[in-house]
Amino acid sequence: MLKSILIANRGEIARRIIRTAKTLGIETIAIHSDADETALFAQEADKAIRVSGAKPRDCYLNIDNIIGIAKEVKASAIHPGYGFLSERWEFAQRCEEEGLIFIGPKSEVIHRMGDKARSREIATSLGIPIPPGSGILGSIEEAKEWAAKLSFPVIFKASAGGGGIGMQKVETMEEVAEAFEQASNRARLAFGDDRVYIEKYLESPHHIEIQILGDKNGDVVTFPERECSVQRRHQKVIEESPSPFATTELRMGLRQAAKRLAQELGYTNASTVEFVVDKNRNFYFLEINTRLQVEHPITEMITGLDLVEHQIKIASGRPLSIGEKDIKWKGWAIEARIYAEDPENFYPSPGKLISYVEPHGDGIRVDSGYKACDTISQFYDPLIAKLIVWGADRDKAITRMLKALNDYEITGIKNNILFLKKAFDSAMFKSGTYDTHFISRLKEMKNG
Repeated sequence: MLKSILIANRGEIARRIIRTAKTLGIETIAIHSDADETALFAQEADKAIRVSGAKPRDCYLNIDNIIGIAKEVKASAIHPGYGFLSERWEFAQRCEEEGLIFIGPKSEVIHRMGDKARSREIATSLGIPIPPGSGILGSIEEAKEWAAKLSFPVIFKASAGGGGIGMQKVETMEEVAEAFEQASNRARLAFGDDRVYIEKYLESPHHIEIQILGDKNGDVVTFPERECSVQRRHQKVIEESPSPFATTELRMGLRQAAKRLAQELGYTNASTVEFVVDKNRNFYFLEINTRLQVEHPITEMITGLDLVEHQIKIASGRPLSIGEKDIKWKGWAIEARIYAEDPENFYPSPGKLISYVEPHGDGIRVDSGYKACDTISQFYDPLIAKLIVWGADRDKAITRMLKALNDYEITGIKNNILFLKKAFDSAMFKSGTYDTHFISRLKEMKNG
């Protein structure tokens, strides 16, 4: 087992990693920016080391500083969490070169799958369907040719990175040139890579993903699907597992496709394979996120398994201690992301948490990064916490979620609690038939 882990992250995910590491008897080392000096994760780690500055590039994205600190404190491994450096193959490669264990896949796998165009080619070679679309576009003229071939609506996507950055939906040929330029510029600014491609925009799509674990012996297991279709700006807000839209046939198809991809890649550690599913339940490969997902707690809630524990054990060189037949799920789990943001437009709303009281009780889990009187910084993602509930069935889980949201208390900053209450109380969500247009339709109903 690893002796010590440096956590190259902050907030709730850093606390989440610390919690499991401590149960395994592993020393935890946190790095923190100037803005996070009094943060809960820095207080809870066995060691906390300041990295000067507050902007991400000065601290949580500073590869040289992080590697230097890890070597100085003689850390056995680095856990990147999610976001920041978690999917930067250069960071994983530096860890490998410096003799540090990167708790994730090999750098070459991150490199291969971080390029969406390349990952689409791999999926196609395995017979896994992808949305109809182009390869990397070389010009506006080529983009127009593909748009005409695919028929509208279409969507531009960045080949590098994720999080919805660079996505641009297009309804008419007149919009193509401007959308191509905007998608390319956003991709260049966000990822240093302006390559984009175009896909047919699927109507009434569902975003469904499969969690996987792989070990160094080539064994891979898959978990029940997660429905992640409630999104704003292509970023998830509500997730649930299992999916109310999935059938047994769809579920099996998704898990088999995810497993084939992982085995082809020789994938080790945790990952999520993401799919888009059309209204007729035809599924298409989107991408592989080569890290732990924000929404991993709902998988833990229905299976009773600790995914971070398995990550650490796999990184230690141990074989998987579970097989596919051991992964049994019970009940229903839902996650709501609690954000410091204006619920009218979803813009970040940083500031001081005057009061902060979390709900508690049976079937309720809160993964949070803050306490009362903390400040939500403008420099980082405005996620305050993740509220996760479990119920014996979906209706009971929704009822529990609504009660937990009513018990939440946040003052001092704008937040999305009221929006979440409306979402969970809507007939559209309760029916389980919603898709990725849920939020826009909910707003239309409100305005109407």
